[in-house]
Amino acid sequence: MTSTAPRTPQDPPAEPAAGPAVALTGVHKTYGATRAVDGVSLTVARGEFFGLLGPNGAGKTTLVEIMEGQRRADSGTVAVLGESPWPRNTALLPRLGVQTQSSAFFVRLTAREHLVTMAALYRCDAAAAERALASVGLTEQGDTRVDDLSGGQRQRLAIASALVHDPELIFLDEPTAALDPQARRSLWKVLRDLKGAGRTIVYTTHHLDEAEALCDRVAIMVEGRVAALDSPGRLIAASSPTTRLLVPADRLTPDRARAIPGVDRVTEEGGSIVLETLASGRVLAAVDEIAGLQGVQTRTASLEDVYLALTGTGAPQP
Repeated sequence: MTSTAPRTPQDPPAEPAAGPAVALTGVHKTYGATRAVDGVSLTVARGEFFGLLGPNGAGKTTLVEIMEGQRRADSGTVAVLGESPWPRNTALLPRLGVQTQSSAFFVRLTAREHLVTMAALYRCDAAAAERALASVGLTEQGDTRVDDLSGGQRQRLAIASALVHDPELIFLDEPTAALDPQARRSLWKVLRDLKGAGRTIVYTTHHLDEAEALCDRVAIMVEGRVAALDSPGRLIAASSPTTRLLVPADRLTPDRARAIPGVDRVTEEGGSIVLETLASGRVLAAVDEIAGLQGVQTRTASLEDVYLALTGTGAPQP
C-alpha cells in the first residue's frame, strides 16, 4: 500500500543525485512560420544557478515551458532530472518548483495559510510552510493577508510557494520584475541564499546586472538560438577590452583629451568627456597630470555590453 504520510526534511533521498539537472539536445519548436526555439542544445548542472537572457520574442519562455513539461518540443531530446517532462510527467512535478512572473495566490488567506495550503497539496508537513517563510525572510509577515502584502513581499511569497515542497530544480521567471530598486536588492539576498544552499535554479531576467551578480553561467538567446553560453566573467573577458574613462567636462577639453597618447576615441556624455582606450593605466596617469583624478570614473565592459553586442536591441526592456 502506498504511504501518504507528510514528507519531512528528515526523509532520506531515494538515490544520490547523478547527471545534469537539465539536458537539451537539438530542441526545436515552431508556431506557424515562427521558429520560437531553433536547435537549442545546453545542459544545466546540479547545483548551478543558470540564467536565460534575451530580448522579448527570443524564445526564453517557450524553452522554459518545454523544460517544465508545459509544452512539447517538435524535435530534439529533453531530459529533466534524468526524465522526460513530456508527455506531462506527474511523477516529475513534485521535484520541480515553478515561480511565474504573474503568480496566483489565495489572496484572502494569510501568507502562512497560503503556504500551509501549498504544502498540503504536495503532502508536506505544516512545518514546511514555516521553513519556506523563513527562507525568503517573510516570517514576520506570516499573519498578513496576501492581498495586504507589498509587491516585493508577494514576489518573495511566490518564491516561497515554489520552495515549500523542497524541490530539486527551481524555475524562476523574472522574480524581480516591476520591483523598486530597494525591493529588488532585498530580493537579491533571497536569491543568493538559494544559490548558497546549493539549489539548482533556471532563471530568466531582463536585469543584466542581476544576472552578472548571481548566475554561474548564462545563455543569451537571439531569435530562438543560443548566441552565447558561458559564465558572465568569461563572456565579459572575451568581449571588448576597451576601458572608458569619464572625466568631468569642466576639467578637460575634447581636443586635449584626443592629444593624450593611447586615447582611441573621445565623445561627450552628459557632463563628462569620455575617453576610450586600450591603455587605461597610461591614459589615467596622463589625465592625473592634466586634470587630477577627482571625479574621474573608470568603466570596463559588463554583461550588458556583451548582451547588446549580440542582440543589437538597444537597452534591454524590463
